[in-house]
Amino acid sequence: MYRRTPDELRAWWDRRDPEPALEPELPIIDAHHHLWDRARERYLLEEFLEDANSGHRIVSSVYVEAGSMYRASGPAEEAPLGEIEFATGVAAMSASGRYGECRVAEGVVGRVDLTVGRAAGVLLDRALHISSGRLKSIRHGLAWDPSPGISAVRKAGSSGTSSRFATERLSESPAFREGFAELAARGLAFDLFMFHPQLGEAVELARSFPETTIVVNHAGGPLGVGRYATGISESRSVWRDALVRLAAEPNVVMKIGGLGMPLFGFGMEEREVPPTSEQLAAAWSATVDTCIEAFGSNRCMFESNLPPDGQSGRYVTIWNAYKRITSLASASEKADLYHGTAARTYDLVRPTTPQHA
Repeated sequence: MYRRTPDELRAWWDRRDPEPALEPELPIIDAHHHLWDRARERYLLEEFLEDANSGHRIVSSVYVEAGSMYRASGPAEEAPLGEIEFATGVAAMSASGRYGECRVAEGVVGRVDLTVGRAAGVLLDRALHISSGRLKSIRHGLAWDPSPGISAVRKAGSSGTSSRFATERLSESPAFREGFAELAARGLAFDLFMFHPQLGEAVELARSFPETTIVVNHAGGPLGVGRYATGISESRSVWRDALVRLAAEPNVVMKIGGLGMPLFGFGMEEREVPPTSEQLAAAWSATVDTCIEAFGSNRCMFESNLPPDGQSGRYVTIWNAYKRITSLASASEKADLYHGTAARTYDLVRPTTPQHA
């Protein structure tokens, strides 16, 4: 799995001229992106706005935790509150109107360590207060796989507390479930990222906590590298069956994206020239269609997952690919997929859709 550095990535993107945005009048809530400032990569408000202003009508976004700006001092369990403070500050900057019409980080998905059990309730209350009402969901790392190559990729940042570092079957531990039980009373959803062989755990979690909305990230994590690359058809079959079971739980919604990450095995990052949106659509359409068929457009939302999905192309190209895949969808289906489901799930302002969109 080859991963380009930011400088390499932009040089690679520049091997193909940017595409014009398709259906530029269609409002989009980007339901999943990150911001960070790391030793080798800076992606903050300025960089996100450069992408968001590339032709598509991005009206707002949902910031998702990524181990950014953790507190450097104080109790370890309070360190992730620093990221919620950071995201809230970005949201306040954006809400001033000085940076354009897009409401960046209108919704925030933060991290609280749910494995502290009932004590998570105190941390959740503090997080809600810090966010000034912008905190909508919590993500706690659950992705795990015994393959060394896949597990290594999931290590995150220099904060020392990785949101993606999980132990096997963590979702079934009593302490985690005690913490999870604190979400519903506070009106918080749970953003769940697991790899596809783990999705049976997601079904059990949804059944055990029917009052908590569970947002499945990255199309349910259909792995396509390592030991899964040699049996890709069988892996996709296991993934499809798991999606059908998940979709039977009414408190589960699907976030479609993450397909540009090398883990999923589409191999776009290996090309000498970045793919066109037509090429991305051809590669991703079966995965996207399976998600929509299982959950329905009213329970699916699209995400850019930038910066990670940038390994497969520019922001404008990724959204063009989704629009090509959904070109035959009705106006109401597109409204759900591109902003309606995200607005309902995360309690965001729903944009006005042009009559002809």
